Amino acid sequence: MIYEQRTYRTPAGKAPEFLRLYEAEGLHIITRYAKLEGCWTTESGTLNAVVFLWAYENYGHRSEQRAKLAADPEWQQFVPKILPLLVHQESVFLAPASFSPLG
Repeated sequence: MIYEQRTYRTPAGKAPEFLRLYEAEGLHIITRYAKLEGCWTTESGTLNAVVFLWAYENYGHRSEQRAKLAADPEWQQFVPKILPLLVHQESVFLAPASFSPLG
């Protein structure tokens, strides 16, 4: 199992709008392809950020699922709506330690 921590920075004050749009229109699409382990907003450090944790079987599974997501017509219609609410994206892969509760 691998985890992808995806962090999206929004313009100041736009995180609530990003979350509303993502939940209403994007979440049901992306969860066809990845398992959501959690979603958070930042209260310290880099502000105006939304952090998702997605689970995949392995790197190959992640690549396959992301390709399917990119080809999904509903996702293609959603992306232009969310892009104006983004100023930065970051993706970090996490491999759980043997004693991690996740994994």
